[in-house]
Amino acid sequence: MSYLDDPRVLFAAERTLLAWQRTAIALMGFGFVVERFGLFLRMVSNQPLSLSQRGFSLWLGVTLLMLGAGVSVVSALQFRTVLRGLGEKEIPRGYWTNLGVWLNFALAAVALALAVHFVTSS
Repeated sequence: MSYLDDPRVLFAAERTLLAWQRTAIALMGFGFVVERFGLFLRMVSNQPLSLSQRGFSLWLGVTLLMLGAGVSVVSALQFRTVLRGLGEKEIPRGYWTNLGVWLNFALAAVALALAVHFVTSS
């Protein structure tokens, strides 16, 4: 991929992975807030929400959670593709290149678990 033989190439790719990780976390957090907004409306109004009101916040929140999980997985896979193209001199000896990848997969698993919980508990 690169002919620089410079570890800064790896660090730039890792910063990009972390930027996508933050984006995924923001999408997941927003999905959680949107999903729980229906519960907040019910508590404020002291009356049950209609099925359409609850369904909208539920499915929009679950969609955002799934989108965040997808962003997390795709960014991890893309980073692994970039890693395969790097040379020996671009990766410092003993550097853990898979830590960010596994963290992204763990975030995706948490988002999927939340989405399943929200759908099954509604």
